[in-house]
Amino acid sequence: MCHRTRPRQRARSGYRIYEARQPKGSLFRQSRQLGCCKGRLDYVSEGKKLRILRDILGDFRANGEERLFYCPACDHHKRKLSLNLEKNAFKCWVCDWSGRNIYRIVRSYGNYQQRSTWKKFSNQIDIESFSEKLFGDLEEKRVKPKVDIPKCYQSLHKSNSPKAIDARNYLYNRGLDDLDIFRWKVGFCASGRYDGRVIVPSFDLDGDLSYFVSRSFVGHQKKYLNPKASRDFVFNELFVDFDDDMILVEGVFDAIKAGENSVPLLGSTLRENSQLFQKIVANDTPVYLALDPDAEKKAFYLVKNLLSYGIELKKIEIPKDKDVGDLTKRQFEKLKQKAITIDPNNYLLLQSIMAV
Repeated sequence: MCHRTRPRQRARSGYRIYEARQPKGSLFRQSRQLGCCKGRLDYVSEGKKLRILRDILGDFRANGEERLFYCPACDHHKRKLSLNLEKNAFKCWVCDWSGRNIYRIVRSYGNYQQRSTWKKFSNQIDIESFSEKLFGDLEEKRVKPKVDIPKCYQSLHKSNSPKAIDARNYLYNRGLDDLDIFRWKVGFCASGRYDGRVIVPSFDLDGDLSYFVSRSFVGHQKKYLNPKASRDFVFNELFVDFDDDMILVEGVFDAIKAGENSVPLLGSTLRENSQLFQKIVANDTPVYLALDPDAEKKAFYLVKNLLSYGIELKKIEIPKDKDVGDLTKRQFEKLKQKAITIDPNNYLLLQSIMAV
C-alpha cells in the first residue's frame, strides 16, 4: 500500500522537501504498467520524470494513462492531481488547478537540480523552431535593431558632477536607489541632444545595445526622447529569465520598481507576432500583469491573447489613483502577493476588465 509523505516547507529555499523518502525499486516498473506503447514517451525518459515527480509530490497511483498524485495546491487528503505525461497536461479534480505543461509543477515545487534534470529529459524543441511552427516564419523579416548609445552618455554610478548629482536626486525621488542605478546601468547626459536626461539602456542576448529610454530630469517639455527604432524586442533580454515568473509593466521605471524579471512594454500592445509574446508562449512563461489603471483595455486584450495559448496568468490590481511607478517596492510586492489568478473560466474578472 502506498504511503503518503507530507511535504514541509524549507525556510527561504523556495522548494519543498519530504520527511521520508519513498522506496525506489518499483518506480521504473510502475511506469511500464501504465499502458505505455510504441510511439509514446520512451520508458527511460518517463521513468526519470516520474522519479522527479514522486520526489516532489510523493508516491502516485496509476489510472490508465494517468498518474494520480496528491495536489500541492489544495493539499487534499486523496490523490486528485491527475497527470498525463504523454499529453503533457495536469489537472486537480478538487481545486481545478490545471495546465498544459507538467513542468509548471516542477518549476513551482521542485529544486534547481530537479528543474534542470526535467529539462534534460523533456526533449524540448528549439525555441526558434517552436515559434516558427506556431507563428510562422517571422525571423527572416526581423532585422536586429541598430542603436547607438548617445556619445554624451556617462555612467551615473561613477560620476559626481553637479548634473550627475541632480540626475541621482531625480531617481531617488522616484524611489530608486544606488543598487537599482548600478543594476540597470542608468546613465545621464550633460551635453548634446540628450542633455539633462537620464539614459536607461537595454541589451539583447548578445550583450549588444537594443534600445534605450531617455527621460528628462530638468523639466524638458518633452519628457521622453527615445531613439527611432523598432520596439519589437525584449527590453534587457540579457537579464530576462523566461523560465521564471515574469512581470509585464508599462514603462522602464515601472520595471525597476517591480523588481527582478520585470519587462516593460514601452507602449506596445504585445501582439502575437512580437518577439516577447512568442518567447513567452514558447517557454510557457508564467506572467504577472501589472499595467497602470488607465491601460485596462490593453490589459484585457493581453489577457485574452495570453489565455488563448494557455499561459499561467495573474493580474496585479494597481490602485486607480496610482501608477506602478508611484508605488514603493514594498507596496508593489504586497500587491503582487494578492495577485488574482486569471483563467478562461474566470468570467467575472474578464468582464470587469472589459467593462473599464
